[in-house]
Amino acid sequence: MNAQPTPAAENGTVETDVLVIGSGAGGLAAAVTAAYHGLRVVVVEKADVCGGATAWSGGWAWTPGNPLAKADGVDEDPELFRTYLRHRLGERYDGARIDAFLEAVPHMVGFFEEKTRLQFTPGAKIRDIYGKTPGAGTGHRSVGPAPLDATRLSPRVRKLLRGQLYETSFLGMGIMAGPDLAKILSASQGSLSGLAYSAWRVGRHLLDLAVHRRGMHLVNGTALVGRLLQSADDLGVDVRVSTPAVRLLTADAAAHGGEHDGGRDDGGRVAGAVVRGVRPDGSEVEYEIRAARGVVLAAGGFPNDVERRRELFPKTPTGREHWTLAPKETTGDGITLGESVGALFQTEVESAAAWCPVSLVPYTVGKAPAFGRNGVFPHIMDRAKPGSIGVRRDGKRFVNEANGYYDYVSGLIAATPEGEAVESWQIADSRFVRKYPLGMAKPLPVPLFPYLRNGYLVKGRTLEELAAKCGIDSAGLRETVERFNENARLGEDPEFERGETEFNRYGGDAKVGPNPSLAPIEKGPYYAVKVVPGSFGTFAGLAADGRARVLRADGSAIPGLFVAGNDQANIMGGFYPAGGINLGPALTFGYVAGRELAGADVYEDGGTVPAGRDHVRSGGAGSAASTA
Repeated sequence: MNAQPTPAAENGTVETDVLVIGSGAGGLAAAVTAAYHGLRVVVVEKADVCGGATAWSGGWAWTPGNPLAKADGVDEDPELFRTYLRHRLGERYDGARIDAFLEAVPHMVGFFEEKTRLQFTPGAKIRDIYGKTPGAGTGHRSVGPAPLDATRLSPRVRKLLRGQLYETSFLGMGIMAGPDLAKILSASQGSLSGLAYSAWRVGRHLLDLAVHRRGMHLVNGTALVGRLLQSADDLGVDVRVSTPAVRLLTADAAAHGGEHDGGRDDGGRVAGAVVRGVRPDGSEVEYEIRAARGVVLAAGGFPNDVERRRELFPKTPTGREHWTLAPKETTGDGITLGESVGALFQTEVESAAAWCPVSLVPYTVGKAPAFGRNGVFPHIMDRAKPGSIGVRRDGKRFVNEANGYYDYVSGLIAATPEGEAVESWQIADSRFVRKYPLGMAKPLPVPLFPYLRNGYLVKGRTLEELAAKCGIDSAGLRETVERFNENARLGEDPEFERGETEFNRYGGDAKVGPNPSLAPIEKGPYYAVKVVPGSFGTFAGLAADGRARVLRADGSAIPGLFVAGNDQANIMGGFYPAGGINLGPALTFGYVAGRELAGADVYEDGGTVPAGRDHVRSGGAGSAASTA
């Protein structure tokens, strides 16, 4: 693996079979699959590290019918998956692509399990979000990456790996949904075993920081990328960081040294790209990478393209009323490259954004902002815990808070009148904040004062005082909380049906009754965190078929051009029916693209788990609210 962004030869031309643009789940899946089939592969990455938004995600992938489920004795009829999706997607249901996805999923999971370093943990208890919908799953439809000790990675892979997102860690220590998270949270409730476990995890992390200058226990998206990167390294994939793709080359352009029509011929086969690298002396240089088989676009969609956000995101008049969890390099490069050779940018989706509610964390030194920036924290878990609600400035709830993160933001947008800022406050009492996280504020034994001091967490002795500090209608908030409390004591939520599905209840607290998702908010002081629209990425993208080929507006495929990940138009039509519907299709269509480029016509696995394989088990756990 070449960790240097410099060209291989001074004449500025690199010859390969496959060029992959982007190094998230989709790009690396394509690279590893193509390389396994004997092709020479080059991956170029705009950032100086690999992994994209995948590395900062929960790492769980929606993979219905996967072989780990079958190994656990769960063998569902694929028609159940189609039934669920037909009901959730409605007229956005794309039967051809859904069928291609469902056919490839078991082989994708089997291939990576059997042939590469990517090992999975089964999501035995991860539910589909809409449990009342026909065909909804109650577990075994997801897989996540098995935790990984980074000492098992080669030094060059460690150097290339994007680190854990700080906001979703504890002092940079990743925490995996399931038993790992449950044991750590139990420490805040006085569990001696939880305290001992947490002390051991934090102690090991601090030792890793002292010895290796980074956490070495990799979980979630970091483990997924680390395992894929090591697989790529094992297969000789050439990975080049700090190397953005500038323009695509067609076959005619490549034959003429890249000068034909600027490398943009809508009728020609895509045969590579011009990229920008850095010489050892720090100067930039452009050179060609010619790909005999073709190019895969996997640059992460456009969550950091302000102009596209302004055009496509609702109630985003300047494009800056939005905060993404994707790295800054995800500015729509893959989509722009595809459009330059005639690809269709498919924007007719239910939502152009993969919504996630976020809060802004002001990093401070004393009273001064540190580095003049805010952290972005995703509200994934806290919304489902009993004893917290989300309200708008009128003091009213607007959504079932325990449903998916997509629902929270779409509900907030719908409830916000035109011209008003799209924002809400997650409200909780003193019992909640000592038992569960409230945004980035941690439960016991972590103190709350740092979050109060920097203004992230707002505190009021009464609901009226809290409302005044947040700019919330005081009477509206009081009325909302009193009505919520009255019903919560009965385990009911007649307004939004919170706690009526297994997804809601599993995201709550099993020790709380009569409904694990509901508890009254009644013990002051009270706390609030301001929540605004954010996203994991984007759903609008390049039109593609079930073979991951990029399509023109007339439905014809552009020869030599493939797409995976968030550069591809979302196969769920811009809906979010289950956790992991970004990563599941990204891995699957990356795998499909790699096979297409290699001309593979027979699956190299049986779509099953080999007998005797030592799988990493998470006790069948994994919070459905943690699947990104």
